Amino acid sequence: MTTGCKTTTVFLTILCGLLLSILGLTQNWPTFAWPALAVILVGIPAAAFKLAALRRGPLPVDVQEQRTDPPVERREHHVRHVALPSQWTDYDFVFSATVRWYPREAVGNDPILNPVGLAVEAVLDRARSITEQREPGRPSLVQHELSGALSRMLPDPTGHLHVMADDITLALPEHDQERLDRLAEVRKDKAVWEHQRKYEQSKRQYLSEDVLKDTGSAVVWWLAKNDDHVEKTVADLGLLAQLTSAANDTDVPERLLHLIAQPHGERPGPLPEPAPPFEQELKTADHFEAFLNSMGFTDGDVRRAMLAKQIADVIKTQDRHETAEDLLRRFDPPASVTPNVDDPSASAHAAPDGTPEASPSERKTDGQ
Repeated sequence: MTTGCKTTTVFLTILCGLLLSILGLTQNWPTFAWPALAVILVGIPAAAFKLAALRRGPLPVDVQEQRTDPPVERREHHVRHVALPSQWTDYDFVFSATVRWYPREAVGNDPILNPVGLAVEAVLDRARSITEQREPGRPSLVQHELSGALSRMLPDPTGHLHVMADDITLALPEHDQERLDRLAEVRKDKAVWEHQRKYEQSKRQYLSEDVLKDTGSAVVWWLAKNDDHVEKTVADLGLLAQLTSAANDTDVPERLLHLIAQPHGERPGPLPEPAPPFEQELKTADHFEAFLNSMGFTDGDVRRAMLAKQIADVIKTQDRHETAEDLLRRFDPPASVTPNVDDPSASAHAAPDGTPEASPSERKTDGQ
């Protein structure tokens, strides 16, 4: 503004001088008038500038400061692959960013010898306070959270700098990410297995405590399974009675014995004498074998072993483990103890009760 006023005043002074010179030449002014004209043309602008300076006064303090303060200087530094802790021990995030800062007004007399270190430390402290509370399974989500938290210029703990960060990336090491993926697969498989186990337990409990609790419950269940076909259910009463007795490790009630089909159409006779202890242990297996035969599952049918295993599992839920083991030994024996029926030597040395007969050399040894 001052420069413009000076330029205008000089221009007007020259213009006035030219006009007065033209006027003096045309009017034939005397010689002594020309020095007076020069004094007037020089003195008037000087007086005008002096009066303007007195009226304007000095510049305000804030204007003086604005004229002398240097511009704010911003600086940046790139940090790469810095390990930051996560919520899980030994699983660290890998952090990279561009740190930006500018100095604040001087605080005290302490000089700033390494502003880069102060700025990086402030950013890492802010980032660590977030990552150490986050699980390592979702690094991309934590990265966006850090981008928002570090995008603001905040003073560092010493108060010397304003600090922020951008261009932030956060990731897990590749081997840690693969390990977490495997753990996730194991957890998923375990959840599926537990559901399957609970389903099987529930099914066995349903069969043992509801369906096969007694013959009446089995009849109602069988009737519902056969779409209210009463004739078929009545025809299968004997099978259901045997199955219920086998599942509960009990004898078929006497009132239901007449429903059990006998070989060659024979009716059951009077109850036999109490059997020796070994025969009593096989009684449940005998009933189950009669049930399998009546269903058409003859010797050699793979379904006999499958049904025996399922019934044995149900019996074990009733704390009758010995009976369940008897069923498994009789109908689902281990392959290593199953006799080879195709070997004529095995049948040649069999005793009448089915046990292998000792060879002559073994009998000789026993005689000694």
